[in-house]
Amino acid sequence: MKDQKRATRYGLATVAMWSTVASAFKLSLAHLTPLQLLLYASLASCLTLAGILAATGRLGALRRFTPAQWRRSLYLGALNPFLYYTILFAAYDLLPAQEAQPLNYTWAITLSLLAVPMLGQKLRSRDLLAILVSYSGVVVISTHGEVLGMHFASPSGVALALVSTVIWALYWILGARDDRDPVAGLLANFLCSLPLTLLAVLCFSDPFPASWPGLAGAAYVGVFEMGLAFVTWLTALKCAENAARVANLIFLSPFCSLLLIHFFVGEAILPSTVVGLGLILAGLGVQRLKTGQ
Repeated sequence: MKDQKRATRYGLATVAMWSTVASAFKLSLAHLTPLQLLLYASLASCLTLAGILAATGRLGALRRFTPAQWRRSLYLGALNPFLYYTILFAAYDLLPAQEAQPLNYTWAITLSLLAVPMLGQKLRSRDLLAILVSYSGVVVISTHGEVLGMHFASPSGVALALVSTVIWALYWILGARDDRDPVAGLLANFLCSLPLTLLAVLCFSDPFPASWPGLAGAAYVGVFEMGLAFVTWLTALKCAENAARVANLIFLSPFCSLLLIHFFVGEAILPSTVVGLGLILAGLGVQRLKTGQ
């Protein structure tokens, strides 16, 4: 049944979880490599999603997937979580959390750009304005406010953060027609990605990190970022009488995240980060006005 108050509660719970993950990424990467973090977070996420399906009597959905649906999970799982989080964690490894986190929010702008060649959509004037405003925010953050000098503090980190938005946008475009139970489908994607992640860890890292704080951080990321947040967000949208009011709650997350980054990671938040983040969110707001959302 539709219940806007219940939807708002689930939406705020999701925002609370999303607000913590940038700090969790950075703190975990102090103890783990990006691939180690991905491996153990993926394992925690699989257990979380399987537990949710079992508790709701839907775990049997996995057995009913057709070979074609499992093949879909193979390529979707290669995109997310494998490629997406490998690249995103590498970006967080190179950048301060206060920079990597806002750059990741440009994925919606990237989605609108990819929709032109992949879905045949057209860019309107409002889309172009959103792109200009958001990517000007990227430049402000990446140059620490030295826009005229165009000196990027970490070009590789910025490039990886922006490439991760391309992977995330591709994942959503290719998965848009997936008609499976969304939680079961996500679990299947994660299960199919595990062999790729394990192979990458065996080739480029150590599968047995001797770091309990790192493993605890990976478990947190897997349970909350990759598991519960997905489910609570779906529940919020399902319960909402007005989905736009719930969707707009995501604009709270990056600013809450900056506060947590300051207090838990110990980063001094730069004025350029706040200004750049404001521009990115302003661009996203302009983009949403296109459909009245």
